Amino acid sequence: MTMKLGLVYPQAEFGSDLGLIRKFAATAEELGYEQLILYEHVLGADPEVHELSGPYTWETEFHEPFVLFGYLAAITSRIELVTGILVLPQRPTALVAKQAATLDFVSGGRLVLGVGVGWNQVEYIGLGQDFHRRGARMEEQVPLLRQLWSEPLLEFDGTFDRIPAAGIAPRPDRSIPIWMGGWADAVLDRTGRLADGWLTAAGSPKRWEDPNRIVTPDDLARRLRLVHAAAHGAGREPSAIAVSMLVSLIGFDGFERFDAAAWAARGRSWREAGATHIALSTLDLGLSPAGHMDAMVRFAEAWKQG
Repeated sequence: MTMKLGLVYPQAEFGSDLGLIRKFAATAEELGYEQLILYEHVLGADPEVHELSGPYTWETEFHEPFVLFGYLAAITSRIELVTGILVLPQRPTALVAKQAATLDFVSGGRLVLGVGVGWNQVEYIGLGQDFHRRGARMEEQVPLLRQLWSEPLLEFDGTFDRIPAAGIAPRPDRSIPIWMGGWADAVLDRTGRLADGWLTAAGSPKRWEDPNRIVTPDDLARRLRLVHAAAHGAGREPSAIAVSMLVSLIGFDGFERFDAAAWAARGRSWREAGATHIALSTLDLGLSPAGHMDAMVRFAEAWKQG
């Protein structure tokens, strides 16, 4: 099985230089990366006021993913555009369906809609949604997205959404792949029942330690069994669910001593555990834009040689 190679755009550190953003995406495609993954936050909160369980604050830069990917779709031609993840329950479902359909159209069918429930309760407050019911809301949203993409008119009356004899037009030419991000048991169960793929991680930044993060191929295999069990229970084919494993450069002893070949080998180690994709992340390392570019070049070269 050939694994697909992805790359996380390190926008929290990369800045807002449009030329650099364009160069990063174009270079990624030239190097043979097959997916470009974009994190998102709508609002950043003040950690002196709010108790936050994640690393990003009001000072961290995040561009809106549909808008940025619309721009990048025009300057790339092959690389898939992956939201990794879009915090779905804090957004209106019909609007996401419309935005995703348009982005899939302008990109020539290159969108992978990665979704998750998020961790920033302040965003939910600011966007008028209930943080504590986010899992239940996403359970309803995912099938509704697929209905909006496939049916011309809907009569939908759910717990969170109501669509009275309405629909989106134009609809996409395909059912846009929906991947889910996370590692908690509830997420893995939901992924097996509802998703086309799973976005997961190989380690966590030192300033955001989480003992549930996957750190070894054996851990991945054990967690993947939960996804497959849920898929079996829902009458789905487990092998049809893509598995994207994050390969983070956290843990190496100094960037100058980063052994690209060793990290490429580490990326391949996830294949036997069930990964179909890997995604290189240089985020949260304090690298300069040049450092991020250097890492992506060195990793791609090592990956091709292996």
